Amino acid sequence: MSIAKFQIVDSSSRDVWDEFVKSHPESNFLQSWDFYEFHASRGKKIVRRLIYDGKKIAGAYAGVVETAKRGTYMAIAGGPILNWKNHELVKAVFDDIREQGKSTGCVFVRVRPQLELSNKSLQLMNRLGLKKAPMYLSVEFAGILDLGKSEEEILTGASQGFRRKLRKAMKNDIEIAAETSDSAIDEFCRLEILHAKRQKYVAFSKDFLKKQYEAFRKGGEVIIYTARKDNEILAQNFIIFYGPEASYHYGVSSELGTKYSAAPLLHMEAMREARKRNCIRYNLWGIVEPNETNHRFFGVSEFKRSFGCEELRYTPAHDMILKPTKYQLNKLVETTRKKLRHV
Repeated sequence: MSIAKFQIVDSSSRDVWDEFVKSHPESNFLQSWDFYEFHASRGKKIVRRLIYDGKKIAGAYAGVVETAKRGTYMAIAGGPILNWKNHELVKAVFDDIREQGKSTGCVFVRVRPQLELSNKSLQLMNRLGLKKAPMYLSVEFAGILDLGKSEEEILTGASQGFRRKLRKAMKNDIEIAAETSDSAIDEFCRLEILHAKRQKYVAFSKDFLKKQYEAFRKGGEVIIYTARKDNEILAQNFIIFYGPEASYHYGVSSELGTKYSAAPLLHMEAMREARKRNCIRYNLWGIVEPNETNHRFFGVSEFKRSFGCEELRYTPAHDMILKPTKYQLNKLVETTRKKLRHV
């Protein structure tokens, strides 16, 4: 498909795709090739589009089509990847997103761009005809550590509580292993069920976690860090390394893991690996406001803040409405669900 001077085509090359996406410092695994291989492995329809300006790639976006009783929609998390100052390019890309949404029978397309929140970013969403979504799409408020800082500098910026937990963990004779085996994800799935019961949330299915792990493992982009004491697993972190960013995607722990303060050791080890891979930041992912004490993620947010992380606000999810009547039903359902889940 051609729009004005741009040629927009389906992407068929993993190498071409990832080379372009990784070249953008704001990017992370949300627009990686393998993340959409994961969605495809679960029977989802995916869309991958490259935007050419002549022979040069000027933009890219990937989306997954989600089916629901309230209406089919396309989700574009962390994208599109492009120069947002090029207004002609932005318009061409969003025109193509609209056409892709229509051709896949979507009621709406939900976009959470990899664009820092500002008045300008919100005005841009408005000019493009998008409305703020009733529900989030991926993380909108994240804790970020600058890996340009040395380990000593990061620890200096961390809270006294974090440094105390780290010192305690280092005295507890805890073994840390970096693993990419089948048994590592099996152990993670088992521990997540126990962790979910203790923390009162709904655990991911084993199929969901394993297929995601397998997709990223093929490209050497995932490591499960495991903390053990006396051969018993205390905690595990599922870390994704992609381009400029290492992402703390999931974390689980046992009751003993909390007792022995194993988690800080896992993160420090992952950051060391991230530096080896030339990542420029360590994304701790979602946090909530300091005053949201009733939010179910308040406790984990305070733990992440104890690292001394910077707080990054992405432009929140916005919806491109394609079928207004059906969209109103979806909006009602999601608004109600958000209140019930306290998210």
